[in-house]
Amino acid sequence: MASELKANKVHEPLFHLAKRDNMPRHKALLIRIASIAVGFVFICVFAFLIVGWNPADILSTMLDGSFGTPNRRWDLFEKTAILLCISVAVTPAFRMRFWNIGAEGQTLISCLAAASCMKLIGTRVPNPLLLLIMLGAAVLAGAIWAVIPAIFKAFWNTNETLFTLMMNYVATQVTSYFVYIWSVPRGSGHVGVINSDSRAGWIVSGQYPYLLNILIVIVMTITTYIYLNYCKQGYEISVVGESENTARYIGINVKIVIIRTMLISGALCGLAGFLIVAGADHTIIANSVGGQGFTAIMVSWLGKFNPLIMSFFAFLLSFLGKGAKEITTLTGLDSAFADIITGFVIFCIIGCEFFIHYSIRFRRKEDKA
Repeated sequence: MASELKANKVHEPLFHLAKRDNMPRHKALLIRIASIAVGFVFICVFAFLIVGWNPADILSTMLDGSFGTPNRRWDLFEKTAILLCISVAVTPAFRMRFWNIGAEGQTLISCLAAASCMKLIGTRVPNPLLLLIMLGAAVLAGAIWAVIPAIFKAFWNTNETLFTLMMNYVATQVTSYFVYIWSVPRGSGHVGVINSDSRAGWIVSGQYPYLLNILIVIVMTITTYIYLNYCKQGYEISVVGESENTARYIGINVKIVIIRTMLISGALCGLAGFLIVAGADHTIIANSVGGQGFTAIMVSWLGKFNPLIMSFFAFLLSFLGKGAKEITTLTGLDSAFADIITGFVIFCIIGCEFFIHYSIRFRRKEDKA
Protein backbone atom coordinates (compact mmCIF):
# COMPACT_ATOMS: atom_id res chain seq x y z
CA MET A 1 0.00 0.00 0.00
CA ALA A 2 2.76 2.46 0.94
CA SER A 3 4.64 1.64 -2.25
CA GLU A 4 1.48 2.37 -4.30
CA LEU A 5 1.04 5.76 -2.59
CA LYS A 6 4.66 6.58 -3.22
CA ALA A 7 4.32 5.61 -6.86
CA ASN A 8 1.18 7.70 -7.30
CA LYS A 9 2.63 10.79 -5.54
CA VAL A 10 2.83 13.84 -7.77
CA HIS A 11 6.34 15.24 -7.82
CA GLU A 12 6.40 19.01 -7.50
CA PRO A 13 9.04 20.92 -9.49
CA LEU A 14 12.07 22.24 -7.62
CA PHE A 15 10.93 25.83 -8.25
CA HIS A 16 8.24 27.76 -10.11
CA LEU A 17 7.63 31.34 -11.22
CA ALA A 18 5.03 33.52 -9.53
CA LYS A 19 3.85 36.89 -10.79
CA ARG A 20 4.34 39.68 -8.28
CA ASP A 21 1.28 41.71 -7.32
CA ASN A 22 2.96 45.09 -7.06
CA MET A 23 6.58 45.78 -6.17
CA PRO A 24 7.21 49.08 -4.33
CA ARG A 25 8.68 51.75 -6.56
CA HIS A 26 11.82 52.20 -4.49
CA LYS A 27 12.64 48.48 -4.72
CA ALA A 28 12.03 48.46 -8.48
CA LEU A 29 14.30 51.49 -8.81
CA LEU A 30 17.06 49.77 -6.81
CA ILE A 31 16.81 46.69 -9.04
CA ARG A 32 17.11 48.83 -12.18
CA ILE A 33 20.12 50.70 -10.77
CA ALA A 34 21.72 47.39 -9.84
CA SER A 35 21.10 46.07 -13.37
CA ILE A 36 22.98 49.04 -14.84
CA ALA A 37 25.86 48.38 -12.43
CA VAL A 38 25.92 44.71 -13.44
CA GLY A 39 25.97 45.81 -17.07
CA PHE A 40 29.08 47.91 -16.43
CA VAL A 41 30.69 44.93 -14.69
CA PHE A 42 30.07 42.85 -17.81
CA ILE A 43 31.60 45.64 -19.90
CA CYS A 44 34.74 45.68 -17.74
CA VAL A 45 35.11 41.89 -17.85
CA PHE A 46 34.55 41.72 -21.60
CA ALA A 47 36.91 44.61 -22.34
CA PHE A 48 39.55 43.09 -20.05
CA LEU A 49 39.38 39.80 -21.97
CA ILE A 50 39.56 41.54 -25.36
CA VAL A 51 41.80 44.54 -24.69
CA GLY A 52 43.57 43.59 -21.46
CA TRP A 53 42.76 46.84 -19.67
CA ASN A 54 41.79 46.95 -16.02
CA PRO A 55 38.31 48.29 -15.07
CA ALA A 56 39.67 51.69 -13.98
CA ASP A 57 41.28 52.25 -17.39
CA ILE A 58 38.11 51.18 -19.20
CA LEU A 59 35.81 53.48 -17.23
CA SER A 60 38.23 56.42 -17.36
CA THR A 61 38.55 56.02 -21.14
CA MET A 62 34.76 55.99 -21.54
CA LEU A 63 34.45 59.09 -19.38
CA ASP A 64 37.19 60.83 -21.33
CA GLY A 65 35.51 59.92 -24.62
CA SER A 66 32.29 61.59 -23.47
CA PHE A 67 33.45 64.44 -21.21
CA GLY A 68 37.18 64.85 -21.95
CA THR A 69 36.88 68.11 -23.89
CA PRO A 70 34.16 70.78 -24.34
CA ASN A 71 33.53 69.56 -27.90
CA ARG A 72 33.04 66.01 -26.67
CA ARG A 73 30.60 67.18 -24.01
CA TRP A 74 28.56 69.21 -26.49
CA ASP A 75 28.59 66.31 -28.94
CA LEU A 76 27.33 63.96 -26.20
CA PHE A 77 24.46 66.27 -25.28
CA GLU A 78 23.57 66.82 -28.94
CA LYS A 79 23.42 63.09 -29.64
CA THR A 80 21.33 62.64 -26.50
CA ALA A 81 18.96 65.38 -27.64
CA ILE A 82 18.45 63.89 -31.13
CA LEU A 83 17.93 60.37 -29.74
CA LEU A 84 15.52 61.71 -27.13
CA CYS A 85 13.63 63.69 -29.79
CA ILE A 86 13.05 60.58 -31.92
CA SER A 87 12.20 58.52 -28.81
CA VAL A 88 9.58 61.04 -27.73
CA ALA A 89 8.26 61.09 -31.31
CA VAL A 90 7.40 57.38 -31.33
CA THR A 91 5.92 57.43 -27.82
CA PRO A 92 2.39 58.71 -28.65
CA ALA A 93 1.98 55.89 -31.18
CA PHE A 94 3.32 53.30 -28.74
CA ARG A 95 0.92 54.44 -26.03
CA MET A 96 -1.83 53.81 -28.55
CA ARG A 97 -0.41 50.32 -29.17
CA PHE A 98 0.38 51.36 -32.73
CA TRP A 99 3.80 49.84 -33.18
CA ASN A 100 5.50 52.51 -35.26
CA ILE A 101 8.79 50.94 -36.36
CA GLY A 102 9.23 53.58 -39.04
CA ALA A 103 10.87 56.40 -37.09
CA GLU A 104 14.11 55.81 -38.97
CA GLY A 105 12.45 56.42 -42.33
CA GLN A 106 10.25 59.26 -41.09
CA THR A 107 13.29 61.09 -39.72
CA LEU A 108 15.41 60.37 -42.80
CA ILE A 109 12.79 61.64 -45.26
CA SER A 110 12.55 64.77 -43.08
CA CYS A 111 16.33 65.19 -43.33
CA LEU A 112 15.97 64.98 -47.10
CA ALA A 113 13.22 67.61 -47.12
CA ALA A 114 15.25 70.00 -44.99
CA ALA A 115 18.42 69.46 -47.04
CA SER A 116 16.47 70.01 -50.26
CA CYS A 117 15.31 73.43 -49.07
CA MET A 118 18.81 74.28 -47.90
CA LYS A 119 20.35 73.27 -51.24
CA LEU A 120 17.71 74.55 -53.68
CA ILE A 121 16.70 77.80 -52.00
CA GLY A 122 20.03 78.56 -50.36
CA THR A 123 20.72 82.26 -50.12
CA ARG A 124 17.67 83.35 -52.11
CA VAL A 125 15.76 84.15 -48.91
CA PRO A 126 16.88 85.48 -45.51
CA ASN A 127 18.25 82.82 -43.20
CA PRO A 128 15.43 83.05 -40.59
CA LEU A 129 12.84 82.54 -43.31
CA LEU A 130 14.87 79.71 -44.84
CA LEU A 131 15.00 77.96 -41.46
CA LEU A 132 11.22 78.26 -41.12
CA ILE A 133 10.74 76.83 -44.61
CA MET A 134 13.12 73.96 -43.80
CA LEU A 135 11.31 73.27 -40.55
CA GLY A 136 7.91 73.28 -42.26
CA ALA A 137 9.12 71.01 -45.05
CA ALA A 138 10.74 68.56 -42.61
CA VAL A 139 7.70 68.39 -40.32
CA LEU A 140 5.36 67.97 -43.30
CA ALA A 141 7.50 65.22 -44.83
CA GLY A 142 7.68 63.30 -41.55
CA ALA A 143 3.93 63.65 -40.98
CA ILE A 144 3.09 62.42 -44.50
CA TRP A 145 5.47 59.48 -44.17
CA ALA A 146 3.81 58.50 -40.87
CA VAL A 147 0.17 59.09 -41.82
CA ILE A 148 0.27 56.74 -44.84
CA PRO A 149 0.47 53.54 -42.72
CA ALA A 150 -1.93 55.15 -40.21
CA ILE A 151 -4.62 55.56 -42.88
CA PHE A 152 -4.20 51.96 -44.01
CA LYS A 153 -4.38 50.79 -40.40
CA ALA A 154 -7.45 52.88 -39.58
CA PHE A 155 -9.50 51.91 -42.63
CA TRP A 156 -8.20 48.48 -43.67
CA ASN A 157 -6.56 47.21 -40.45
CA THR A 158 -3.21 46.50 -42.10
CA ASN A 159 -0.21 45.42 -40.03
CA GLU A 160 1.40 48.68 -38.94
CA THR A 161 4.68 47.03 -37.90
CA LEU A 162 5.42 45.64 -41.36
CA PHE A 163 4.05 48.72 -43.11
CA THR A 164 6.17 51.22 -41.19
CA LEU A 165 9.20 48.95 -41.41
CA MET A 166 8.97 48.79 -45.20
CA MET A 167 8.57 52.57 -45.37
CA ASN A 168 12.07 52.80 -43.89
CA TYR A 169 13.54 51.06 -46.94
CA VAL A 170 11.61 53.30 -49.29
CA ALA A 171 12.91 56.40 -47.49
CA THR A 172 16.47 55.07 -47.65
CA GLN A 173 16.27 54.44 -51.39
CA VAL A 174 14.69 57.83 -52.13
CA THR A 175 17.39 59.57 -50.08
CA SER A 176 20.14 57.54 -51.75
CA TYR A 177 18.89 58.66 -55.16
CA PHE A 178 19.10 62.35 -54.28
CA VAL A 179 22.46 61.90 -52.58
CA TYR A 180 23.69 60.36 -55.84
CA ILE A 181 22.30 63.29 -57.84
CA TRP A 182 23.80 65.92 -55.53
CA SER A 183 27.13 64.23 -54.82
CA VAL A 184 30.37 65.82 -55.93
CA PRO A 185 31.80 64.23 -57.98
CA ARG A 186 28.56 62.67 -59.15
CA GLY A 187 28.09 59.14 -57.93
CA SER A 188 30.64 59.43 -55.13
CA GLY A 189 27.93 59.38 -52.46
CA HIS A 190 29.34 62.48 -50.74
CA VAL A 191 27.25 65.65 -50.92
CA GLY A 192 29.60 67.55 -48.63
CA VAL A 193 28.70 70.41 -46.34
CA ILE A 194 25.86 72.43 -47.85
CA ASN A 195 26.25 76.23 -47.97
CA SER A 196 29.57 76.12 -46.14
CA ASP A 197 30.38 79.71 -47.15
CA SER A 198 27.08 81.48 -46.43
CA ARG A 199 25.87 79.06 -43.74
CA ALA A 200 22.38 79.50 -45.14
CA GLY A 201 20.00 77.13 -43.38
CA TRP A 202 22.33 76.55 -40.45
CA ILE A 203 21.25 76.83 -36.84
CA VAL A 204 24.08 78.82 -35.27
CA SER A 205 24.35 78.88 -31.46
CA GLY A 206 27.39 81.14 -31.18
CA GLN A 207 30.13 79.86 -28.91
CA TYR A 208 27.85 77.10 -27.57
CA PRO A 209 27.41 74.53 -30.34
CA TYR A 210 24.15 72.58 -30.40
CA LEU A 211 22.69 74.69 -27.58
CA LEU A 212 19.58 75.60 -29.55
CA ASN A 213 19.09 71.97 -30.59
CA ILE A 214 19.19 70.90 -26.95
CA LEU A 215 16.82 73.62 -25.78
CA ILE A 216 14.31 72.81 -28.53
CA VAL A 217 14.30 69.12 -27.57
CA ILE A 218 13.88 69.95 -23.87
CA VAL A 219 10.83 72.10 -24.63
CA MET A 220 9.43 69.44 -26.95
CA THR A 221 9.90 66.69 -24.36
CA ILE A 222 8.12 68.62 -21.60
CA THR A 223 5.32 69.64 -23.98
CA THR A 224 4.77 66.05 -25.11
CA TYR A 225 4.72 64.85 -21.50
CA ILE A 226 2.01 67.38 -20.66
CA TYR A 227 0.07 66.51 -23.83
CA LEU A 228 0.08 62.78 -23.11
CA ASN A 229 -0.75 63.01 -19.41
CA TYR A 230 -2.90 66.10 -18.94
CA CYS A 231 -4.76 66.71 -22.22
CA LYS A 232 -7.96 65.17 -23.56
CA GLN A 233 -6.25 63.88 -26.68
CA GLY A 234 -3.60 62.19 -24.57
CA TYR A 235 -6.36 60.47 -22.61
CA GLU A 236 -7.97 59.31 -25.86
CA ILE A 237 -4.64 57.85 -26.98
CA SER A 238 -4.41 55.82 -23.75
CA VAL A 239 -8.00 54.58 -24.03
CA VAL A 240 -7.53 53.44 -27.63
CA GLY A 241 -4.33 51.69 -26.56
CA GLU A 242 -6.12 49.84 -23.77
CA SER A 243 -9.15 48.77 -25.82
CA GLU A 244 -10.48 50.02 -29.13
CA ASN A 245 -13.91 48.58 -28.30
CA THR A 246 -14.03 50.53 -25.04
CA ALA A 247 -12.96 53.67 -26.89
CA ARG A 248 -15.79 53.26 -29.41
CA TYR A 249 -18.28 52.56 -26.61
CA ILE A 250 -17.53 55.87 -24.87
CA GLY A 251 -17.74 57.80 -28.13
CA ILE A 252 -14.10 58.11 -29.23
CA ASN A 253 -13.53 58.05 -32.99
CA VAL A 254 -10.75 55.47 -33.15
CA LYS A 255 -9.86 56.15 -36.79
CA ILE A 256 -9.41 59.86 -36.13
CA VAL A 257 -7.25 59.16 -33.06
CA ILE A 258 -5.00 56.77 -35.00
CA ILE A 259 -4.48 59.19 -37.87
CA ARG A 260 -4.05 62.23 -35.62
CA THR A 261 -1.56 60.47 -33.35
CA MET A 262 0.58 59.29 -36.23
CA LEU A 263 0.55 62.77 -37.72
CA ILE A 264 1.95 64.04 -34.42
CA SER A 265 4.49 61.20 -34.24
CA GLY A 266 5.68 61.85 -37.79
CA ALA A 267 5.80 65.61 -37.25
CA LEU A 268 8.07 65.15 -34.22
CA CYS A 269 10.31 62.88 -36.29
CA GLY A 270 10.31 65.73 -38.79
CA LEU A 271 11.57 68.06 -36.08
CA ALA A 272 14.39 65.60 -35.36
CA GLY A 273 15.29 65.49 -39.07
CA PHE A 274 15.36 69.28 -39.22
CA LEU A 275 17.68 69.45 -36.20
CA ILE A 276 20.02 66.84 -37.69
CA VAL A 277 20.44 68.76 -40.95
CA ALA A 278 20.17 72.39 -39.83
CA GLY A 279 21.66 72.09 -36.37
CA ALA A 280 24.27 69.34 -36.58
CA ASP A 281 25.39 67.78 -39.89
CA HIS A 282 24.57 70.54 -42.43
CA THR A 283 24.47 67.85 -45.12
CA ILE A 284 22.58 64.73 -46.13
CA ILE A 285 23.68 61.11 -46.58
CA ALA A 286 21.72 57.87 -46.76
CA ASN A 287 22.77 57.16 -43.16
CA SER A 288 22.04 60.60 -41.68
CA VAL A 289 19.86 59.11 -38.93
CA GLY A 290 22.40 56.39 -38.19
CA GLY A 291 19.99 53.81 -36.78
CA GLN A 292 18.75 56.13 -34.05
CA GLY A 293 15.18 55.49 -35.20
CA PHE A 294 15.54 51.88 -34.04
CA THR A 295 17.48 52.76 -30.89
CA ALA A 296 14.65 55.18 -30.03
CA ILE A 297 12.26 52.23 -29.80
CA MET A 298 14.35 50.76 -26.99
CA VAL A 299 14.64 54.13 -25.24
CA SER A 300 10.88 54.62 -25.36
CA TRP A 301 10.22 51.13 -24.01
CA LEU A 302 12.88 51.34 -21.29
CA GLY A 303 11.39 54.67 -20.19
CA LYS A 304 7.92 53.10 -19.91
CA PHE A 305 6.66 55.57 -22.53
CA ASN A 306 7.34 58.42 -20.12
CA PRO A 307 9.19 61.25 -21.95
CA LEU A 308 10.87 62.48 -18.75
CA ILE A 309 12.26 59.06 -17.79
CA MET A 310 13.31 58.45 -21.38
CA SER A 311 15.76 61.35 -21.15
CA PHE A 312 17.90 59.33 -18.74
CA PHE A 313 18.07 56.28 -21.02
CA ALA A 314 18.80 58.46 -24.05
CA PHE A 315 21.73 59.94 -22.16
CA LEU A 316 22.91 56.52 -20.95
CA LEU A 317 22.93 54.97 -24.43
CA SER A 318 24.62 58.04 -25.93
CA PHE A 319 27.29 57.92 -23.22
CA LEU A 320 27.89 54.21 -23.81
CA GLY A 321 28.16 54.75 -27.56
CA LYS A 322 30.69 57.59 -27.28
CA GLY A 323 32.66 55.87 -24.53
CA ALA A 324 32.89 52.63 -26.48
CA LYS A 325 33.88 54.54 -29.61
CA GLU A 326 36.80 56.06 -27.70
CA ILE A 327 37.96 52.57 -26.71
CA THR A 328 37.77 51.35 -30.32
CA THR A 329 39.71 54.43 -31.48
CA LEU A 330 42.55 53.81 -29.04
CA THR A 331 42.71 50.05 -29.56
CA GLY A 332 41.91 49.80 -33.26
CA LEU A 333 39.04 47.38 -32.64
CA ASP A 334 36.09 47.04 -35.01
CA SER A 335 33.18 49.42 -34.50
CA ALA A 336 31.01 46.42 -33.58
CA PHE A 337 32.75 46.52 -30.20
CA ALA A 338 30.70 49.62 -29.33
CA ASP A 339 27.46 47.82 -30.17
CA ILE A 340 28.45 44.86 -28.01
CA ILE A 341 29.15 47.10 -25.02
CA THR A 342 25.82 48.89 -25.40
CA GLY A 343 24.09 45.54 -25.82
CA PHE A 344 25.46 44.28 -22.49
CA VAL A 345 23.84 47.12 -20.56
CA ILE A 346 20.56 46.94 -22.47
CA PHE A 347 20.39 43.19 -21.87
CA CYS A 348 20.85 43.68 -18.12
CA ILE A 349 18.23 46.45 -17.97
CA ILE A 350 15.70 44.37 -19.88
CA GLY A 351 16.54 41.29 -17.83
CA CYS A 352 15.90 43.09 -14.55
CA GLU A 353 12.25 43.57 -15.58
CA PHE A 354 11.81 39.84 -15.07
CA PHE A 355 12.74 40.11 -11.39
CA ILE A 356 10.50 43.15 -10.97
CA HIS A 357 7.42 41.38 -12.31
CA TYR A 358 8.14 37.77 -11.27
CA SER A 359 9.60 35.94 -8.29
CA ILE A 360 11.24 32.49 -8.16
CA ARG A 361 9.71 30.28 -5.46
CA PHE A 362 11.55 27.10 -4.48
CA ARG A 363 9.89 23.96 -3.17
CA ARG A 364 9.77 23.83 0.61
CA LYS A 365 11.66 21.09 2.50
CA GLU A 366 8.47 19.40 3.71
CA ASP A 367 7.29 19.15 0.11
CA LYS A 368 10.47 17.29 -0.85
CA ALA A 369 9.83 14.52 1.60
